[in-house]
Amino acid sequence: MRRTLGRRTALRSLAGALVAALAISVGACTGDDSSGPSVAEAGPNGIDDGSELTLWTRAPLEKQAKLLVDAYNASHQNKVKLTVVPNDDYVAKVGAAAGSDSLPDLFAADIVYVPNWVNQGLFQDLSANVDGLGFKDSINKGHLSAGTLDGKEHVLPFVLDLSMLFWNKQLFRDAGLDPEKAPANLTEYAAAAKAVQALKREGVYGTAAGLNCGGCLVFTWFPAIWADGGEVLSDDGTEAKLADDTAQKVYSTWQDLWKSGAVLPASAGETGPTWTAAFTEGNVGLMLYPATLLSSTPFDVGVAGIPGPSGGASTFVGGDGIGVSKDSKKAAQAWNFLSWMMSEEAQVEVLAKNKDVVSRSDLANNKYAAEDPRLVTINEVAGKGDTPVALNFQQAFNAPNSPWLTLVRNQVLNGSGNLQQDNGEITAVLKQ
Repeated sequence: MRRTLGRRTALRSLAGALVAALAISVGACTGDDSSGPSVAEAGPNGIDDGSELTLWTRAPLEKQAKLLVDAYNASHQNKVKLTVVPNDDYVAKVGAAAGSDSLPDLFAADIVYVPNWVNQGLFQDLSANVDGLGFKDSINKGHLSAGTLDGKEHVLPFVLDLSMLFWNKQLFRDAGLDPEKAPANLTEYAAAAKAVQALKREGVYGTAAGLNCGGCLVFTWFPAIWADGGEVLSDDGTEAKLADDTAQKVYSTWQDLWKSGAVLPASAGETGPTWTAAFTEGNVGLMLYPATLLSSTPFDVGVAGIPGPSGGASTFVGGDGIGVSKDSKKAAQAWNFLSWMMSEEAQVEVLAKNKDVVSRSDLANNKYAAEDPRLVTINEVAGKGDTPVALNFQQAFNAPNSPWLTLVRNQVLNGSGNLQQDNGEITAVLKQ
C-alpha cells in the first residue's frame, strides 16, 4: 500500500471551513443521545436483538449491498432495510439528511467523499471496536485511512472496487496477440489497441475510456502514474502533481491512441453512466475497467494490474466505506452488522463467492479465488494501489467541468492548453 496513512493529520487543519459549509449538527456523533448502548459499549460483536436498521448505499454498489444485506438478514435477528440511491443524487441526499439529523443508522460513502464526511462529523467513532478486531492489521489500509481522523477510525470497507486492465481474449487472438499475456507497459497497451483496431471490424475498437468523466479518469489513469513511481497529489492533499513527467507520458499515450482512431469515438462525450458498456458488449479489445464487473462480463477476459509508461502495476483502491451515522440511536446493533460484514463468513461466502474483492488481505487466497486465478491477481494488486485523500477531491476531480477534466481534454482531445496552468487550477481548488 502506498502513502495514505500520513495524510489524515495534515488534512485536519482544513476541516473547519467544510463543517461550516454544511452547517450540520454533530452533537449526536458520539452517541450520547442514543436510546441504546453506544458503539463503544457494543462489545466485540454488537447487539443482535431484533432491531430494524436502515442502510443507504449508492446505485453502483447495489448488487454487492443486496448480497450482504440478504445474507445478514437471513442469519440474524436484526434486520437491515436497504435503500439504494441513484449515484448522482447521493451526495445531496446525504447532505440534506445530515442537516436535518435524519441520516440512516448506517450509510456507505464513495471513498473519495469519506474524508469530508468524517471531518464534518457524519460518522460515529468506531476506533474502540475496530481496535478489538483480531484481524485489524489485514483490513484494507486505504479505506481505513480515508476514514481516520486524529487516530480514530470511523469507517470500514464496504465494497472494494479496484481499477484493473481487462482484455478480450478472443479479440486478442483475432489480432494475432497472445491472449494469455497482459501488456507490460503503456507502450504495449497502445500497440495492442492498435492491433485490434487494425482488424477493421465495424463497431469494434482497440480501447475506450470515459474522457468526459473525471471520476472514471482518476480511477483508471492515476494508477498508471503510481505504477511508475509517480505521485498525483502532495501528502497533505492540497497540491496536484499532474504536470510531472510520468503524468505527461500517460497523456501522450492516450493522445496518440485518440489520433490513431483506436479509441471508441463515443469516449469523447462519455460522462460515466455507460463508460464500460462497449467492452462488456465485446466490442473493445482492452480497457482499464472496474474489477467489480468481472462477474458480469459475459466472455473470457484476461485481468492484470494497470501498468505505467515503463511498467509496474497499480490500482485505484476505490469503492465505498461504511460507518454508523451520527444520528443512529441503534449504534450497538449497527456495529453487529459491521462486525459481521468483516467476518470470514461475509467476506468469503458472500463477496468472494460472487467474484468480488475481499477487504481483508488474510482472506485474499480464499477457496473461491483459488478457482479463478484472476481473482488472485486482483487481490494481490490491491496491495499495490492507493486511495488518494483530499478534502476537496470532488470539486477538483469528479465534478462536471472539474479542472482535472479540463486538463485531460486539453492534453488528449484538443492538443491545446497550458499543462502547468491547468495543473495549477487543480491545486487552487484543492487549497480552498
